[in-house]
Amino acid sequence: MNKKLKLGFLVFLIGFVGVLSTLTMDITLPEEMQKMVSELFTPWQFKLLNLINPTILLVVAVVIGTLLYDKVNFKLPIIESLIYIDKKTKLSGILKYGIIGGIISGIFITLTTLAFTPILPTEFIEMGEKFRPTLAARFLYGGLTEEILIRFGIMSLFVWLIFKISGKLNPIIYWIGIIVSAIIFGFGHLPVIYTLIGTPTTELILYIVFGNAVGGIVFGWLYWKKGLEAAMIGHVFAHITMIIGENIFHI
Repeated sequence: MNKKLKLGFLVFLIGFVGVLSTLTMDITLPEEMQKMVSELFTPWQFKLLNLINPTILLVVAVVIGTLLYDKVNFKLPIIESLIYIDKKTKLSGILKYGIIGGIISGIFITLTTLAFTPILPTEFIEMGEKFRPTLAARFLYGGLTEEILIRFGIMSLFVWLIFKISGKLNPIIYWIGIIVSAIIFGFGHLPVIYTLIGTPTTELILYIVFGNAVGGIVFGWLYWKKGLEAAMIGHVFAHITMIIGENIFHI
């Protein structure tokens, strides 16, 4: 099997573990929608149906990322060392930067939540108390799958497109890719909000987009400088930091 094909397949398997982790979550829907869904599917069938969209997105992201990531000098140091025997990597640097980046982003996200909480709709806060992702979903889907979708897929694509248009590959190009992918990451959380709330307030939209984009910028920098695995570690530790913050500040 072609080595790049092996790499893509391994990245897909890692991301699919995250997709499967969503089976640990109870899916919360508005009452009317819940009634309609329950007439058509059992809860388990509905959970399985909800695996389809993220799996398709994962396949697309893996194909894009596998084809383009090394054309713009991105790296997957740990995964590459498993596929390409001649490539060695030091885990200590990846772990150190991932953990530090994750803690920093987790603190900023927690502070953002504290700042926005007084102006968020009561309906959203009540929903948040009912709809809390499981630890497995936060660490595996958030930490692994979302990094493959957003950084490996979208960020690699944007940096490559700008590189092909401009003919340059400098820090500005990477920062554009980081910021654009971070904003897309923020907006990517809105469909769930519209499904659960209907018409979210401007403050809520700003909170969702800005809060997630803050983390996305850190994870994008980690992907650029230290590789995809550092971004994954950072995302996991951001969630660990946020969980600690949630328990301290009761948010």
